[in-house]
Amino acid sequence: MHNLFRKPVLLLVGITFSLCLALPANSHHSFPAQYDADKPITLSGYLIKLEWRNPHVYFYLEVEDEDGIEEWAFEMGSPIAMERNGWNRNSIDVGDILEVEGSLARDGTNLVNANSVVMVESGRRLFVGSSRDD
Repeated sequence: MHNLFRKPVLLLVGITFSLCLALPANSHHSFPAQYDADKPITLSGYLIKLEWRNPHVYFYLEVEDEDGIEEWAFEMGSPIAMERNGWNRNSIDVGDILEVEGSLARDGTNLVNANSVVMVESGRRLFVGSSRDD
């Protein structure tokens, strides 16, 4: 009876393994591969979204310029790094006005690696666990 169950179990393990290999994986790139430290930028805007998930925390601002309003994404460190720096999911709220300093993405998109975040209304500076530090 033992041998009757062995082949189906091995087949099931093999199928499961094959399916896992076929799933897309989130890649993690080094800071210099994705961002240019020689292209610093400072932006201010309204927080519209916060994504607290691995491998990095992201937040999104609506930034107004002479051409209108654009959405910008800001990458920070991992949730664990952020928590070690005093952050949690409730440190900033949708609608808060933030001033962010960071480095522009190399691909020219509206993506910044944040290294300084200031809550404009209170002047509170939040310590950022930037992916530049990973």
